[in-house]
Amino acid sequence: LWERSGHWEHYKDNMYTTVIDETNFGIKPMNCPGGMLVYANEPHSYRELPMRVGELGLVHRHELSGTLHGLFRVRCFTQDDAHIFMTPDQMLDVIQETVRLFDEVYSTFGLNYTIELSTMPEDHIGTVEEWERNQDILKQAITAMGKDFVINEGDGAFYGPKLDFHIADSLGRTWQCGTIQLDSQLPERFQLEYTGEDGQKHRPVMIHRVVLGSLERFIGVITEHLAGKFPLWLSPVQAVVLPISERHHGYAKALTSKLEEAGLRVECDLRAEKTGYKIREAQVQQTPYMLVVGDKEIESAGISVRHRREGDMGLMDAGAFIDMALKEIKTKELK
Repeated sequence: LWERSGHWEHYKDNMYTTVIDETNFGIKPMNCPGGMLVYANEPHSYRELPMRVGELGLVHRHELSGTLHGLFRVRCFTQDDAHIFMTPDQMLDVIQETVRLFDEVYSTFGLNYTIELSTMPEDHIGTVEEWERNQDILKQAITAMGKDFVINEGDGAFYGPKLDFHIADSLGRTWQCGTIQLDSQLPERFQLEYTGEDGQKHRPVMIHRVVLGSLERFIGVITEHLAGKFPLWLSPVQAVVLPISERHHGYAKALTSKLEEAGLRVECDLRAEKTGYKIREAQVQQTPYMLVVGDKEIESAGISVRHRREGDMGLMDAGAFIDMALKEIKTKELK
């Protein structure tokens, strides 16, 4: 499989390999050969194209130890991969559609990006003419969208040129996450076909695309970018219920259940600690909402709401708090 895809010749040094019963084996460093096999599993018509094959694929790459860096560069990671098979006249539309997807995802997290067009490396497959044609198509697609880009000479994948999306975090550091790679080489190597409108067999073109890139790297990027202050919709724990004393535990537990039934991620802190201590600890952990319950709250069947940034928001009906929180989650507010 890896000889056929070209990885054995062009990427073997970055693969984990072993020999079993005098046969070479390699752990996959990329998901694309699997995408080829999925497409080749049955015949296709032009009416099915573009065909999008998505995969959250675990890959292993033998990176040099000196380049490893927290979550940002690791040897084992998961890619939000997709391989999109299309006719040649669909390329511009599919590339632009993919860029719009990137815009939607990155803007949701409040992230800005720059684009690099990575061109033919010395170690490549395919002809210079094929590479230049595909590079021109990538240029046309993003130029027509009004996007700026810079040329990253010689840094394309060995099978095709690519658009690399570099995300900037709050400190101005950039991280390469998303990529759109235009490939006419692997469909050729795997003899992929579709039946055209003319009834004849044709070779599809494909793009490899990841939006987040490595899930691990993207988690690292947004953690740094947000300084750990995840917005409500993204926070692992969205609210913590803080009973003032043991006699308020029953009300606190019932409130926690009500919030969980509404779909919120909630914890209930029943420790025998002072309320101020619990609030400070929740604040340090960047929990968006702290919900204090005591005698006053039980009497009014409400909760005292405190936000990690806005501070005390006063006494609130539980239903009103749930409505407010669900609206904040739905609109994906970045606060």
